[in-house]
Amino acid sequence: MKKLLLAALLALLCVSLAGCARPGTDPASTQDQRLILVGFSQVGAESDWRKANTLSMQTALSAENGFRLILDDAQQKQEKQITAIRNFINQGVDYIVLAPTTEQGWETVLSEAKAAGIPVIIVDRMIEVADNSLFTCWIGSDFRKEGDEAVKWMEREKAPLRIVHLQGNIGSSAQIGRTEGLDAGLAVHPEWQLVFRASGDFTQAKGQELVEALLNEGTAFDLIYSENDNMAYGAIDALKKAGLQPGEDMKIVSFDASSTALHMILNGEISYDVECNPLHGPRVRAIIEQLEQGETPPKFTYVEETAFDREMLTEALIDSRGY
Repeated sequence: MKKLLLAALLALLCVSLAGCARPGTDPASTQDQRLILVGFSQVGAESDWRKANTLSMQTALSAENGFRLILDDAQQKQEKQITAIRNFINQGVDYIVLAPTTEQGWETVLSEAKAAGIPVIIVDRMIEVADNSLFTCWIGSDFRKEGDEAVKWMEREKAPLRIVHLQGNIGSSAQIGRTEGLDAGLAVHPEWQLVFRASGDFTQAKGQELVEALLNEGTAFDLIYSENDNMAYGAIDALKKAGLQPGEDMKIVSFDASSTALHMILNGEISYDVECNPLHGPRVRAIIEQLEQGETPPKFTYVEETAFDREMLTEALIDSRGY
């Protein structure tokens, strides 16, 4: 009788203690089971903006905040993102976050996520699907508005412009919106001439390569419209290599407004930079927490952004920003 009573007491104690798991259970795995599991398919690490975006997600969706983040780097390839999403589904994640390489081609894999009951949050770039129920929310920038903002500054030049246009990844929302903004400006300014347009893939190396080729060919231009900061850095390297002074011999309009670029504005090398805020992590965390509480977050959230020239910048302002 005493043995039976002792066995019953031990069993009761085991149930009451959180650390009393099945034989062979890893305490760390038990801890992970209490975390919200998020799969994040990131475009890549092609730019300072993208790296800041990834860090923001890792910081916000940390174990300390109640999450376990699975990060997959797609290396600029949509097929890698589709594979990653399917892997997330197979792993039984609670949420999928997607920073899409391009706008199209997502219906099939997102239908699979919907069938599995996994909410999908789109960040940064937009996607184009016939059924918007395939994703839960979108957070990002108004890229056409960014392009329009850049054109407004260009109009202040009050002079004919010969424009070199460095585009981002063709088919991405940032490329589409910023190109549309410039095209709208070209349509109403016959004194502006587009002398060159090509994709620099949002990378510094490609931006430098394209501008070096133009300079070697003797192409004359007054302004570089670069669809991100990293391509602008490459263009600046090419101009300096040719003995030209960026900001004086050629104006440079860029996008992202990263810390390095803002310092280049202070130095006079970049003339104008339109902000594209990469710090989406806290916003994604807030949306997931709303969903966990059974609330309905907004379908679309545009982040607030600004633009910078030399007149409005100080070192203190640059230091106060998160990227």
